[in-house]
Amino acid sequence: MKEKRKLKLKKFYLHPITIFILLTLLTVILSGIFSVLGIQASYSTINSSNNQLENVLVTVENLFSYDGLKYIISNAARNFISFTTLSTLLISLIGVSIASASGLFDTFIKKYMAKMSNFQITFLLIFIATISSLINEVGYTILIPLGAILFKAVGRNPMAGVVAAFAGVAFGYGATVFVGSMEVNLISITTQAAYLVDTTTHVSLTSNLFIIIASSIILSIVGTFVMEKLIVPKIGRIHEKRDLATSEYSIIPVDEQSRLEQELLEKKGLRNALIAALIVAFIFIYSIIPGLPLSGMLLDMEETTYLGQLFGSNSYFQDGFTYMVSIFFMVTGLVYGFSSKTFKNDKDVAYKAGEYLSDIGSLIMTIFFAAQFIAIFRHTNIGTIIIAWGANIISSVNFTGIPLILLVLIVIAVVSLFSTTPVAKWTIMAPVVVPILMQSNISPQFAQFILRAGDSMTKGYTPLLAFFVIYVGYLNIYNPRKEKPITIGMALRWLTPYCLIIGLTWILITVGWYLIGLPIGPGVYPTV
Repeated sequence: MKEKRKLKLKKFYLHPITIFILLTLLTVILSGIFSVLGIQASYSTINSSNNQLENVLVTVENLFSYDGLKYIISNAARNFISFTTLSTLLISLIGVSIASASGLFDTFIKKYMAKMSNFQITFLLIFIATISSLINEVGYTILIPLGAILFKAVGRNPMAGVVAAFAGVAFGYGATVFVGSMEVNLISITTQAAYLVDTTTHVSLTSNLFIIIASSIILSIVGTFVMEKLIVPKIGRIHEKRDLATSEYSIIPVDEQSRLEQELLEKKGLRNALIAALIVAFIFIYSIIPGLPLSGMLLDMEETTYLGQLFGSNSYFQDGFTYMVSIFFMVTGLVYGFSSKTFKNDKDVAYKAGEYLSDIGSLIMTIFFAAQFIAIFRHTNIGTIIIAWGANIISSVNFTGIPLILLVLIVIAVVSLFSTTPVAKWTIMAPVVVPILMQSNISPQFAQFILRAGDSMTKGYTPLLAFFVIYVGYLNIYNPRKEKPITIGMALRWLTPYCLIIGLTWILITVGWYLIGLPIGPGVYPTV
């Protein structure tokens, strides 16, 4: 009887592709039901020309109809092609595959990270992932593959590296160590909303600098403990950490002479790769310095400020950063491979790098169906309606101080499950949230940080996040039990402790900073 029950339960381990298809069908059906019920919402936007509020009515787009089905079929290819997650992933993997195939990663880890503890390695990965939001979502496509490679190289379960990298980027998205693309995208919205109360308000690019630096460190420390104590034991271990000096990645010498020759080749490869890395880094840095001969190639010179030139919507640096990182890994990997003789010719490069990419076929299939689900959900306007409802809830209460801050945080966190883009949420919510907080003596700069915190609290806990599919896909690439795929539900369960504890940490940082009254940036405080 028990055996029959177990066999029956196995049928529910649905592959993520199947789940994305079912989610798409559910979205289409719900759009029809909501449209018939007349579900809608209204919200206010700010007219940038006169700084006046304009009311917008949004209704559910019915896709469970003749025209709706035509839209789904005719836009399938466009949805896939325009899904930037796929292109950025493939671009980053080109460089990662060459560097991995050359042996650069294994040798680097063996030489510089062999003596680091599990906690130190996990902290390093999560910290880099957390601050990667400095440049949009580049961390997802680069650090998830690297997290798996790093953990596997030190004898740990690579799926734990995937979880750590994804969680660090997604749940720490609002924290970084310097002014980045998020400030450039949000400041104009925050300023316009603040003008509804005070036209002399100035929101600077560095207005959140102190608090986001502190948040990045705190979140990385807390995240490391959550990973090591709560999540890694659930995922399980492949085997114990081994001494990398005698690991399987080292070539077993026939005699002492062979061992010494191999060590010399590895040292030569690392030295030459380091020189190449410095040259490539210098070229990239030079290309973002304005005013020098032939410099500024990657800047948008139509912008008036340097940060606008660097992180603006038309910035060549921001748009091309993933490719720049890929080039960095390509060059250093090639230099190491030919110097250490792991690459003998161009055919070696193509064949060995292609072997690394051989496992992503199922991931590309999963991305196709995830792209359809996300595009169809956005087209229904359900997410926009939920954002508007959230703004209306905040405007309907009479809270002040900490209760108001907590309400805004929670509403934004819930809304983020259905809309993962900070700008989309802030465009609708800022005209409501910022004036209400200012009337409660809370500065618009701190309101912007509350948006960052609330957005990050649940950002990674939804399949509507475009990069969630990379997380699930890589879990299945490294899943040793192919007959029992890692489902979306299982992937979310592994994230649950991280989401809850990091969410609480965001709340404590926000409320604690408000109570203590520390500056959140140069000359900027939580209160007006």
